[in-house]
Amino acid sequence: MTEHIEILDTTLRDGEQTCGVSFMPHEKLAIVRMMLEELMVDRIEIASARVSEGEVKSVSSICQWAEKAGVLDKIEVLGFVDGNISVDWIRQCGGKVINLLAKGSREHCEKQLGKTLPQHISDIKTTIGYANGNGIKVNLYLEDWSMGMQRDSQYVFDLVRALANEKIERFMLPDTLGVLNPNQVTDFVGQMVGHFPQLRFDFHAHNDYDMAISNVFAAVKAGVSGLHTTINGLGERAGNASIASVQAILKDHLHVNTNLNEERLMAASRMVESFSGIAIASNQPIVGENVFTQVAGVHADGDSKHNLYCNKLLPERFGRKREYALGKNSGKANIKKNLDELGMTLDEDSMRKVTARIIELGDRKELVTQDDLPFIISDVLKHDVSDEKVRLLGYNVALCNSLKPTCSLRLDINGQVFEETSSGDGQYDAFVRALRKIYKITLERKFPMLVNYAVSIPPGGRTDAFVQTIITWEFEGRTFKTRGLDADQTEAAIKATIKMLNIIENS
Repeated sequence: MTEHIEILDTTLRDGEQTCGVSFMPHEKLAIVRMMLEELMVDRIEIASARVSEGEVKSVSSICQWAEKAGVLDKIEVLGFVDGNISVDWIRQCGGKVINLLAKGSREHCEKQLGKTLPQHISDIKTTIGYANGNGIKVNLYLEDWSMGMQRDSQYVFDLVRALANEKIERFMLPDTLGVLNPNQVTDFVGQMVGHFPQLRFDFHAHNDYDMAISNVFAAVKAGVSGLHTTINGLGERAGNASIASVQAILKDHLHVNTNLNEERLMAASRMVESFSGIAIASNQPIVGENVFTQVAGVHADGDSKHNLYCNKLLPERFGRKREYALGKNSGKANIKKNLDELGMTLDEDSMRKVTARIIELGDRKELVTQDDLPFIISDVLKHDVSDEKVRLLGYNVALCNSLKPTCSLRLDINGQVFEETSSGDGQYDAFVRALRKIYKITLERKFPMLVNYAVSIPPGGRTDAFVQTIITWEFEGRTFKTRGLDADQTEAAIKATIKMLNIIENS
């Protein structure tokens, strides 16, 4: 087993084969820069040759940037044994590395190409010679290698043996249909390394049986030098091995090094989530919204006493922090953890009342955030409304066909009443623009920036269902969320906004 594993990320090639995903050229370039400059992957596969005219523009712009940045040798493009058409396509785009797709199983060779193994080998050698003659390095994909090893391993050995002395940088072993289990990977990769110890092998996992990460583990143990990953596990069908999970198992379980910068995994994940439109599951390892959130009160209690419920996956490694959920499973320890972060303390009786209220909200399936705590405390302990420094005294929003929505509002800030009117691109936008006038023009104060706006309703989607609006704000270097709940979406967003104003007034 090698002490250092090379990471090739194929989010922009195999990841783009996720149903419904298509990256724009400027998005591809942004992802490439993130991956190479910040996340520090060793290589990145950016496209398939001959796909479209749009891809020509995309690959060319990436290669131009990479050449200036001195990383052109890290840019790779999938190409085919097609009479040198792929090689010319890559060369014209400015690329210097082709990942050449050869047939790694007899079935693919004979039934898809209609050729014998010697004929296919001859064609591959011709393409390799042409690529090398044009200054292009070659890695060789053995497509359907996993089925090839299962059905006729001698075909695979004969193919690789015939090409072993060619100028091929790496032989890449894909589990194309995601059919292998870890025992098979250990066996098959072991045979490849054993038969050809002088060659470098990559392993390319697919997740059809939800075993991509387990198979990566087995492949590294069996002696591969490189692994193929994607951001958020994007890829054909059930996807590929997620780069975040791969990094975690390599470091924590196999004690193998990579060049990856763990702290930038989350940022890369969010960028690809935004560009791809494929939402990350909240329980996705490493990058999911909730994976560093403890729910059970006993866990928070154990963490307080001796980090009893922590493991090597410390959130700080990945630029994140541990959180303690508030809901029906909350105990006093969860609430105390959140209060500590807010710099607040409660006596035992008050803590008991607040705990009961949070559990009640959790039973109703309402999301309770840390930023809600001061308001829950105020409500439960029956504090006077005068503690609320910002109060919405009234508002009116108007929506008319062919006219911009407008909003007039009346607001009490620390006992001083303000009125303002504004139009906007939507009812809530008009409301926020009126607020900004009060804060930025009348009061000459900063107004928080809206970072994210999420709306959800309970399953079933009735027209009278409650709407839950969660808004993420950024103010003076701090990012926080507020939530509003109402049958009307605009009203829910307005409630969340008034909560935000009270938070900054009380900070």
